[in-house]
Amino acid sequence: MKKLRWRLLVSVCVLNGAYFSTGAAAQDSMDASEELDPVVVYSFNNDRFAVAADRNTSIYVSTQAIEAAEMGDLRDVFAENASVTVGGGIPIAQKIFVNGVDALNLNMTIEGAMQNNRAFHHVTANAIDPALLRAVRVDAGVAAADSGPNALGGSIAFQLIDALDLLEDGETMGGKATLSFDTNGNTFSQALTGFAEQNGFDILAFAKNAKGKDYTSGGDWEIPGTGANLQTGLLKAGYTSETGHRFEVSGMMLKDKEERPYRANFGAFKGSSPTRIYDTMRKSFSFRYEHLEPTDLYDPEIVLGFSESNIDVEESRGTSNTLNGKLANTFHFNDVTSFTTGVDFYRKTSKFEDAAQDPTEFANNFGAFGQVRSEVLSGLEVSVGARVDHQSFEGISDFDARATGASGNASISYELAEGFKLKAGYANVFGGYALEDNYLFWTDWNYTQFKPSRSQNVTAGFEFERQGLSFSGNVFRTEIKNARGEVQIKTPTKVYHVVSKDVTTTGFNLAAGYAWQSGSARLTYSYTEAEVEGSHASSYSALDLAAPLGQVLAFNVSHRLEDYDLTIGGDIQGAFDYDTGATGDSDRTLEGYAVVGLFAEYEPEQIDGLKLRIEANNIFDEDYSDRGTYGGDYNVIGTLKEPGRSFSLTANYRF
Repeated sequence: MKKLRWRLLVSVCVLNGAYFSTGAAAQDSMDASEELDPVVVYSFNNDRFAVAADRNTSIYVSTQAIEAAEMGDLRDVFAENASVTVGGGIPIAQKIFVNGVDALNLNMTIEGAMQNNRAFHHVTANAIDPALLRAVRVDAGVAAADSGPNALGGSIAFQLIDALDLLEDGETMGGKATLSFDTNGNTFSQALTGFAEQNGFDILAFAKNAKGKDYTSGGDWEIPGTGANLQTGLLKAGYTSETGHRFEVSGMMLKDKEERPYRANFGAFKGSSPTRIYDTMRKSFSFRYEHLEPTDLYDPEIVLGFSESNIDVEESRGTSNTLNGKLANTFHFNDVTSFTTGVDFYRKTSKFEDAAQDPTEFANNFGAFGQVRSEVLSGLEVSVGARVDHQSFEGISDFDARATGASGNASISYELAEGFKLKAGYANVFGGYALEDNYLFWTDWNYTQFKPSRSQNVTAGFEFERQGLSFSGNVFRTEIKNARGEVQIKTPTKVYHVVSKDVTTTGFNLAAGYAWQSGSARLTYSYTEAEVEGSHASSYSALDLAAPLGQVLAFNVSHRLEDYDLTIGGDIQGAFDYDTGATGDSDRTLEGYAVVGLFAEYEPEQIDGLKLRIEANNIFDEDYSDRGTYGGDYNVIGTLKEPGRSFSLTANYRF
């Protein structure tokens, strides 16, 4: 604890010193009454409901964070928000937690194509290259009915780059080349993007390759199985008619084939750290239609998506995929009231294959929904929605089940004074039958105790923003009943029995920020407790459901030096020591850490389109695992460490 506090003190001094030594005094010369335009512009993009009450708890990842993470990973994408934790040091092991809830229990989409294709519990179900992203929205806890089914703990929506984002006024074609080198692991990355637009048609093509050696953790310990070997591709095309009809198709793939830790999300187990080849492939395709010039009665959204994950380990393969669709329309009764209604469906498949068998689970879901959003009084925003889902499930061992369930949500936001809002929300969500990790299908299953899941989410908080200064905070509670778990029983052969688990996460989030004319600073703090069956959760008892996170914080600062075409800044990622309170084999306190990074970004006026970025990451060479990484509360598990000190250089050239 003392080491953490010392690191935080030194880090804040370093970052504040950078700010005050680079012209912050210019702020003093500004009229204090002048309303400042924040430097951080959040990526609402196509979120037409960005100011609705059901977005009370939504997190919009900033454009700056997405651009900074271009040659990084998912952990970098969410580095500004302590309430979103990404554990695991390598991309195939990185799992997302929102207010402590595993993203497997959220509705997650990429361009509207549903994800969460579970394959192997040592590997993430959701991998995406940050270089592909243009916007990210996280609905923490309470999600609107039109966000989709299975939103037990909220939803996450990723949007991908397209040509219209990258083309500047008057351009019909262009490109971008990116080179990056990281000293820790000698990782060399190359990316090339081409884009064009003509007569309403637009197209973008993207390819990236990253290759490196095993990285070292703090203290110069080499971590076996962590070398980069990632290939990414994206093809996206669209057409916009003269009357505003917009059609888009996209296809994305990520391939990672390399030596990885034997259990990919472990650094070691019982002192042993062997490796084996993991061959993983992720694919996501979508078709989208919307009208960019909607009328009061015609504001449609049509989505058809397909996503798939393939995990090959040794002589076995796990394949999980989702086919989904959505048909919706928003009716605008007036400038402040709208009603969105529609239907959606999905078919999920999870299959395990080896030389002897190919057992498979299926789930089909059909849903209908409606969401009303209205400003009922000046400053009073209300959003109320409901959906009904009918689901059928087919398991191995000739098991079938069906269930129908209703879900409802309500959110309210009231501007009590200028810039000061009070917010609250509640959601009761039908989750239905979840598919299992298919690497557990190697033996028979007993589904006798399988029940459809249901969650309750409640949140309440405040938000203040005025003249560049912002404060916010909220308390939250997510309770999931009948979440799917399993226990292995030998009778006389080994059989997995489905068991129901009740999981709860509770806590609060705080944030403070300030944006001045040429920079910004923001601090976020999150405290989360997790329980399973009424007892304190360990990382094992909450596996695939939640994580015991304790206290996590994130601090980010940046300042633009216009006279030098230079932006400088840094960040702190930290967590405090945390005793989960779990009993049994969970026998270790989660260790705190404070990790500091600095960066400088230079855009020379003499070379149009060139941007250079240098980063010093983990400058104190902290030896640590991210708080969301599995197994930190077990002495028998050597957690997968994050990279130690490193320096990286990225060159972007826009042509």
